[in-house]
Amino acid sequence: MHIENRTFDELKEGDSAELRRLVTADDLLAYANVSGNHNPLHIFDEDGDGDGRPEAMAPGSFIAALVGAVLGNVLPGAGTLYRAQSWVFHARIFADDEIVMRVTVTGKNEQDTAVTLATEVRRVADDTLVLSGVAEVLAPRRKVEYDSHDLPGLIVQRHRHFEKFLKKAEPLPALKTAVVCPDEPNALGGALKAREHTLIEPILIGAPDKIAEVARAMGASLDGIEIVEEPLERNAARRAVELVHEGRAQAIMKGHLHTDMLLRPILDKQTGLRMGRRFTHIFVMDVPGYPHPLLVTDAAINIAPDLKTKVDITQNAIDLAISLGMEQPKVGVLSATETVNPDIPSSIDAALLSKMADRGQITGGLVEGPLAMDNAVDIAAARTKGITSAVAGHADILVAPNLDAGNMLAKQLTYISHAEAAGVVMGARVPVILNSRADDDMSRLASCAVAALHHARINGITG
Repeated sequence: MHIENRTFDELKEGDSAELRRLVTADDLLAYANVSGNHNPLHIFDEDGDGDGRPEAMAPGSFIAALVGAVLGNVLPGAGTLYRAQSWVFHARIFADDEIVMRVTVTGKNEQDTAVTLATEVRRVADDTLVLSGVAEVLAPRRKVEYDSHDLPGLIVQRHRHFEKFLKKAEPLPALKTAVVCPDEPNALGGALKAREHTLIEPILIGAPDKIAEVARAMGASLDGIEIVEEPLERNAARRAVELVHEGRAQAIMKGHLHTDMLLRPILDKQTGLRMGRRFTHIFVMDVPGYPHPLLVTDAAINIAPDLKTKVDITQNAIDLAISLGMEQPKVGVLSATETVNPDIPSSIDAALLSKMADRGQITGGLVEGPLAMDNAVDIAAARTKGITSAVAGHADILVAPNLDAGNMLAKQLTYISHAEAAGVVMGARVPVILNSRADDDMSRLASCAVAALHHARINGITG
């Protein structure tokens, strides 16, 4: 924003200025942290007045502060100092309301450069008067211009996308889930937490004495939970597959064992859970500040996928994204460049995948490639490169050229951008929930919610 102030000498009665602002739930969280006002009326997922629903109501002082943005940025602008302010509130503002803040000069005092202004805030949708008042300020004498885009940004850390998954999945029937070797606190705790949220009904497979010991150490109850005795990891993973074949399990969840050990019986050509497509791994990521969930694939199974494998990687991700509520997922096929370069094989694969989608060989989503990371997720970067498409700058799914790139991308989002990641394997008869030992409770819950939502869609189940 370019800011140019109006000096005291330039101001005259009747001068007016306004700014518009969309109030968001993240705004209210940031203000609660800065102000120390944690009144639950202002928090998006809290019920502050006991009526059974969260309010996400903007604090009056927050709305008043937005009037100060007009005074400090526009009229009079830079150099303005408050002397006094009166407020009367006529209505309330909530998250997702758009408002307009307006100030009008009503008087000037030549002796001390004081200026009085009528101030008001209105809700844009219905022109409701929200706030009225009078401000008295000391107007600047010197002309000032500067660009405010140099200010550091602020991103609120919260799990808004994963919270939506949980809300959508919890009314569904609990997913009967074979949990393999839950003999470690994170593994068992994740399954029990998901059970508390009615996401899964776990069947614990492993050494009963070890599982019970972990539960005792956690102070957790195993009452009502079936435990299948299979002390050896390989037998426990095989038993999980058998439970699926028997119709007793609708998903498989990794516990405290290596991924290879879990997947080996699932991949068995004779007795496994193959469905015709390659097994592929998908990270569903909740990235702070990103407007929608971001799927990253493949980051854990296919090391150096060829074109045929990438078709399955892309199709599996599209199918999962649709289960999560994306009607026509946008797929960005990544490379080091946004143009086809014969010396970069991933750029050729990306172009072929894009064309295959155009010809109906990949269905359900919009596929664009090659795209570099920047112009896949940032519309400004896409425009700078002259890329015009429905996917560029808006990708829901990122298809990595190989496992190295996919895994690094997912870990960078997790550890540098503070994203949460839910991990699932697609391509089997049932979803395979693949958590990392480092995952926290929200990641484990989201993984179960993602699996439950996919199972519900492909089986026509509603909550």
